[in-house]
Amino acid sequence: MKLIDTHCHLNSLKSRTVEEALRLAKENHVTEIITIATSVDDQNEALNLAQTHQEVFATQGVHPHEAVKFTNDILDLMKKNFIKFQKKILAIGEIGLDYYYDFSPRKNQIEVFEKQLQLALDLNLPVVIHSRDADNDMMDVIKNFSNARKLIGVFHSYSSGLKLAQKALEQGFYLGYNGMITFNKADNVREILAITPIQNILLETDAPYLAPVPHRGKENAPHLVQVVAQKAAELKKIPLEDFAKITYENANRLFSFI
Repeated sequence: MKLIDTHCHLNSLKSRTVEEALRLAKENHVTEIITIATSVDDQNEALNLAQTHQEVFATQGVHPHEAVKFTNDILDLMKKNFIKFQKKILAIGEIGLDYYYDFSPRKNQIEVFEKQLQLALDLNLPVVIHSRDADNDMMDVIKNFSNARKLIGVFHSYSSGLKLAQKALEQGFYLGYNGMITFNKADNVREILAITPIQNILLETDAPYLAPVPHRGKENAPHLVQVVAQKAAELKKIPLEDFAKITYENANRLFSFI
């Protein structure tokens, strides 16, 4: 069995070293890991981790929380990094909209999101999307870009509404699921998982955040994607080995890491 953690933040681990996290991942059938850039400061951090470890790949992107700090210099850096290290950079992300915290003005978030979507289209890369409490604006932005050219990617850590999920799936996006599917009060996430075709499911941890039950409250790590896989396979009523194979193929189809 092979698994891939399609979304984590290795540079944010505190309770274990990256080397220990990778060892545990290997022992638990996790053969590839994508570490996600989020801030104006960590583009090179993510890339350096990918360059240092064969099984690690990276993204380049600025999270909506950081949109107010975004500059065209950051956009140029992301583009230059991909051109130079394209075998290790698999996507533009984590990008999107977050109206729950509103750490950056909404108009600013949309503008930065659109600039990064355009970069993904220009570089022929998939996108890793963060969306929280922004379903209507998210649907509008994605529709506008998908009408122009084929945009592909994943809505990571999916916890938004049914309508956005349906629109995303209609347009060929993947939905990423993590430890939230094990939380007692996350019926809304499990309901979306139930309607998601297995060919559109990706597995992730979002480590060091959102550790699955029975590890909730502790720091998450890539090896725990196996717990997510077990729970998701159970909910979809598919044997774990089959579920792991299909979701691994999904990840490779989107990110082309092999």
